[in-house]
Amino acid sequence: MSKLEIKSPLPGTFYRKPSPDAASFKADGDSVSAADVIGLIEVMKTFHEIHAGVDGKNIAFIADDNEPIMAGQVIAEVEG
Repeated sequence: MSKLEIKSPLPGTFYRKPSPDAASFKADGDSVSAADVIGLIEVMKTFHEIHAGVDGKNIAFIADDNEPIMAGQVIAEVEG
């Protein structure tokens, strides 16, 4: 199995949950489809949904919740 990387399209703050008291969009070990939202990136008080962009299983998040990230940084990996 190959590892597929999901990278940030924007610099900002990465969030794994839609709100502080909500469950994560995806948990480590979940399967994902290309259209699935895996998190949000906040840029200047605007939130952008981050879609997996790939189909795979066993997602493993590299970026932590509420972590500043750069454009092109790996957010998560999935098995393709």
